[in-house]
Amino acid sequence: MATDLIALREQLKARGIDVLRLIFPDVLGITRSKDLLVSQLDKGAHNGPAFCQGVWVTSTRGGVLDANNIASDGLQDLVSRLDPTTITDMPWQPGVAFAIADAYNPDGSTNLMSPRSVLRSVIAEYNKLGLQPIVGPELEFYIAERTAEGGYKRAHEKTGMVYTTGLQTDPKGHFLHLLRMLDQMDIGVFAGNAEFSPSQYEINLYHSDALNAADRTFLFKTAIKDVIAGVGQHATFLGKPWSDEGGSGFHLHFSVTDLAGNNKMHDGGNGLSDLAKHMIAGVTANAAALAALTNPTVNAYKRLGPDTLAPYRANWGYDNRSTMVRVPPERGQGTRLEVRVGDAAANPYLLTAGILAAALDGIKRGLECPEPAEGMSYDNEAAAVLPMTFTEALDALEANSNLSQYIAQEVINVFLVMKRDEIARYEAEVTEPTREVTQWEIDEYFEVY
Repeated sequence: MATDLIALREQLKARGIDVLRLIFPDVLGITRSKDLLVSQLDKGAHNGPAFCQGVWVTSTRGGVLDANNIASDGLQDLVSRLDPTTITDMPWQPGVAFAIADAYNPDGSTNLMSPRSVLRSVIAEYNKLGLQPIVGPELEFYIAERTAEGGYKRAHEKTGMVYTTGLQTDPKGHFLHLLRMLDQMDIGVFAGNAEFSPSQYEINLYHSDALNAADRTFLFKTAIKDVIAGVGQHATFLGKPWSDEGGSGFHLHFSVTDLAGNNKMHDGGNGLSDLAKHMIAGVTANAAALAALTNPTVNAYKRLGPDTLAPYRANWGYDNRSTMVRVPPERGQGTRLEVRVGDAAANPYLLTAGILAAALDGIKRGLECPEPAEGMSYDNEAAAVLPMTFTEALDALEANSNLSQYIAQEVINVFLVMKRDEIARYEAEVTEPTREVTQWEIDEYFEVY
């Protein structure tokens, strides 16, 4: 339904909002945006605004590639359309509010290179089955400072401070300021603390339906980088920014309900439903291809491995944090899966779409669930090892026909082209395999993710 832009203009003016920051994620997960003057909203957003389709194929270093004939067809327009339900005030910039935009082609058809549109289409497949996916995102990130040499260092170096708060782990008070700003955005933030490594943090978000949760995660990541930049520091969700410290994950708590909101993951007692077991089977069966979407950088594969507290095998277990899929101990309405393979740099829409598509494949094909892993599962050879390089993961994604039934081939094409270009540029500079984080990775990823 078309938005009444004149009425929206007046509502925003009455709230003291004079600039609407229209944002959308590209395939890489980078926030693209345009600031619209609210006084001119009925004109500026009447038919767009339009962006060049080249935004989908612009690399982190500014190169423009070609996928789906975007460049060879002359870099045509995409038309944005703001979603008024996503308008969110930016309390650190009074008078400015975010609005998430959907992307369309000039003929009015949905643009299937838009990660938000792709996620919406996967959710629709669940709805056809009378199911609603519910998602709870959980992300870690670092706060860093620039060095005199132009690089980055962690904002503090106090070790052993996991699950703590206060000035010892937030010496300048910037994390506390961030938490307060996020609270005023009303995007479901409810708590935060220092994580395992120095200057690493986690902020908790409530669960909700999958599209709303992905929207809130996108707003969350965008806001964190903006707020921390405003105090002269830098927030990064890069999965492995430091060789000598732990990585940052993006765990996704995931369940399905019926359309009345009743959890369908349990058997009425302490066991899992057949539906939940099919979902686990789908995620683990498609794990190699899924890894490309959940771990979408060269750097991400330096976070994964045996004995890293990150997943290593395509397995699952009951309340087992060494597995790819953990089943937390809550039952009843709280029964859910925790998919632990994600890297914090992942695009929240594509990560969510990928996990939902993999689980849906398990449901549709009635896949049989493997036996749960017990204990520290890194050496349990009953489950396959996850891809340990980005190339392996991309090859698996390209060869996988299960996920592409639900995730538009258009967005997969762009993803493969963009990411194979990253690998080629990395390998041209870093000629020997290394688990160390290289300067190339810092230059390529640190600021954008």
